[in-house]
Amino acid sequence: MILINLLPHREAARKRRQEFFYATLVAAALFGALVAGLVYVWYETQISNQRSKNQYLQTEIKRLEAQIKDVATLQAEIASLRARQQAVEDLQSDRNLPVHLLNEITRQLPDGVYLSSLRQQNQSVTITGTAQSNERVSELLRNFANNSPWLARPELVEIVAGNLALSPRDQRRVANFTMRVQLRRPSEVKSAVAVPASAASSPASSASAPASAAPSSAGSASAPAGAVSVPTNSVSVARPPVRAGSAVVLKP
Repeated sequence: MILINLLPHREAARKRRQEFFYATLVAAALFGALVAGLVYVWYETQISNQRSKNQYLQTEIKRLEAQIKDVATLQAEIASLRARQQAVEDLQSDRNLPVHLLNEITRQLPDGVYLSSLRQQNQSVTITGTAQSNERVSELLRNFANNSPWLARPELVEIVAGNLALSPRDQRRVANFTMRVQLRRPSEVKSAVAVPASAASSPASSASAPASAAPSSAGSASAPAGAVSVPTNSVSVARPPVRAGSAVVLKP
């Protein structure tokens, strides 16, 4: 027996397919919304964590900046205190410099030279005076350069020939000079004295020199035959009147 289905089965199958499609579409939309929500929540969590980290870093940076400012202030105060300490030490060590200066100039001043002015500016000392000849000025420069621990780097600024009237009929040729010399600080003098002392403490080979060198040097110091010896103090220079504002004459 043949059965014939006269119901609209095609429309029912189409309806079932449509319902399945709509259900699948709704499920996919729900799944997509769920995934999007989970991703959004994850990103929000990461952003919140990063913001909290940034806030912590900002707080720490502000705290460290305040500490850096305190350190800079302390460093400035330390530098200021060191500068004050150095100034006090310089004043303490330099208060005797004029005494050493006058002592050294008096000690190193040769005969036939007198000073008319003495001016000190910081460590530079300008000396103005009159000498019997240029040789006396050269001797004064050598004394300052080689024999004085407190004076260094003497420099002749100017030397001019002039006349000195001892009397209305007696006039002498003199040399008016201006020189500049550097005054050492006590620390520099100590360091300069320490170097020769250390060199002298080391074994010196010159101690083994033969004793016969003394007579030979003494013989070489004798003047040759026919030489004329001139006394250094044969000429005396009269002291000119001291002008107002000039320094005291240290040695005639």
